[in-house]
Amino acid sequence: MSNAPAAQPTASADDAAGRHTPVLLKRCLDLLAPALNVPEPVMIDCTLGMGGHTEGALERFPELTVIGMDRDPQAIALASARLHRFGDRFSAVQGTYDTVDVVARQASRRADQAVDAILMDLGVSSLQLDDADRGFSYARPAPLDMRMDQSAGQTAQELLDTADERELARILRIYGEERFAPGIAAAIVRRRNSGRPVTDTAELTELVRQSIPAAARRRGGNPAKRTFQALRIAVNGELDLLQSALPRALNALRVGGRLVVESYHSLEDRIVKRVLAAGAAPEVPADLPVIPENLQPYLEPVTHGAEKADAAELAANARSASVRLRAVERTRPTEQAPAPYATAAAPMAKTRGRNRR
Repeated sequence: MSNAPAAQPTASADDAAGRHTPVLLKRCLDLLAPALNVPEPVMIDCTLGMGGHTEGALERFPELTVIGMDRDPQAIALASARLHRFGDRFSAVQGTYDTVDVVARQASRRADQAVDAILMDLGVSSLQLDDADRGFSYARPAPLDMRMDQSAGQTAQELLDTADERELARILRIYGEERFAPGIAAAIVRRRNSGRPVTDTAELTELVRQSIPAAARRRGGNPAKRTFQALRIAVNGELDLLQSALPRALNALRVGGRLVVESYHSLEDRIVKRVLAAGAAPEVPADLPVIPENLQPYLEPVTHGAEKADAAELAANARSASVRLRAVERTRPTEQAPAPYATAAAPMAKTRGRNRR
């Protein structure tokens, strides 16, 4: 994790604003508003991206300070250019959002070292999808990179070149919810063993298409989308990070503070739903007539289940089609009711679950 001040970088503010329309911006701000209508509020945007949500928050709440987190240095540069006009009301931290509790302690103006609000807009950003060279999109030929931080970690190419067939099938089945995972994994390994490994996104897309029955190719969009999702999640460790970050975010909130999370596929949303539901339920048998104070829930849901984009949002922003939005408010202090930290890797997904992105 490294601090990146909101100094004017070489990127243009127009680059970020012109390439990014934040999903459900008004709804997110409405949900955050009760926590931010206090003197000198502090919010952490755990997934800064190109700064659209942060810009909207800084414009709407004139006393607000936002710390934006992102592992992608290119996103930090673009967002910092976009938000330069807000001066010291914005600062950026490069790193993964499972350090949100550390960032909160450093940013807090309160004795309890808590912050007022935290926002998470999960998944791959518009910046990463739209930059062909990053390898996130199956729409254009590109190197198989898929790292959100291109300075560290294993690329998708390295994963495809080294993982055995069983491991590849596991990745595609769990992280992509791909029912044809064994056939796709076998085809990747056959190509590799023949001396002609898959070397770019176009080759991978075609190989997946050929590995799937013809009838399955004609529905559900590009047949490679689940494979690309799976590789991206595996390369970036997204589900493990999310499972680690959520309790840390909840424990960084003051009483009355709010967490808003936008998810874009069922794997993310299941983790978010489970963690938030656990905090909103009392730790007692359902038939207990009186709930002791120390066993009361520490979260209050402020959305009814997962909210989806309405027709107006869909018309304005096609990338909102798969969003699932959830929000909670902390009702008891962390020292009395801490959210439990994850002790195991993210659970396996249903192998026949439906991919939503």
